[in-house]
Amino acid sequence: MTTIGFIGLGNMGMPMAVNLRKAGHEIKAFDTSPAVLDQAAGHGMKAQTSVSSAIEGAHFVVSMLPSGKHVLDVMVANDKLAYAQDCVVIDCSTIDIASCATFHRTLSQRGIRTLDAPVSGGVGGAAAGTLTFMVGGSDEAFAQARPILQAMGKNIIHAGDAGAGQAAKICNNMITGISMVAVSEALNLARRLGLDLQKFFDIASTSSGQCWSLTSYSPEPGLVATSPSNRGYEGGFASELMLKDLRLAEQAAMSSNAPALLGAAAASLYAMHCQAGKGRLDFSSIIQMLNAR
Repeated sequence: MTTIGFIGLGNMGMPMAVNLRKAGHEIKAFDTSPAVLDQAAGHGMKAQTSVSSAIEGAHFVVSMLPSGKHVLDVMVANDKLAYAQDCVVIDCSTIDIASCATFHRTLSQRGIRTLDAPVSGGVGGAAAGTLTFMVGGSDEAFAQARPILQAMGKNIIHAGDAGAGQAAKICNNMITGISMVAVSEALNLARRLGLDLQKFFDIASTSSGQCWSLTSYSPEPGLVATSPSNRGYEGGFASELMLKDLRLAEQAAMSSNAPALLGAAAASLYAMHCQAGKGRLDFSSIIQMLNAR
């Protein structure tokens, strides 16, 4: 039986760890919340009282943490963490490029194989085991970790060397954030021009306006049954997390001298939305701010 240390059992981490347990792996789980650890134990995981105990003896370590600072503080800064000699450390967090580079470099200097493997697919995809993993790291580490990733996801893509997964995730979410704003603006305009929104959806979803933000995740309730808009924008991918990712894209764009004008505009709109107290709502709730104006 493969032993996996899982660090960070939040909205994404918990269902990912549950799927690993369902696949027959031994899961040594750690989170800072005692209530979450009780929940993990209820799913058959072995709750741990520290990061060190979760990592000790694990063949793989998976982390799903809020930011680059958390990844470095928890997974890297403590040089006394007893990673097994053949362990592969897989960070599934979405973090900044610089922190990702430090993660790889520092652990590699200790002889530990590492992968950055951020995900796309949201809480629903995590629960269903259909996530897309964008993976950066060596061919050897990827081959070793692929069966573990396949227990949590449907699309496992080796994007390239260390950091490539993180770069792909940042670029992908910049597209998603921009397109959600565009879809929301178009639906708002269609409403104000007197169009029936269902008929407009039928037109745009089968013509050049078709995109994921419209046809799979519509911000307007009643158009796509599975969209968070039908649940009061609860669940899904929080607006504050989209803002975080758009700002990561801005940082990356500035450091690489790449123009990202629409990305910056989308970040500004999500910042306004979050400042209005909507940060915990799904990012498709941005349409509420547009409809109100």
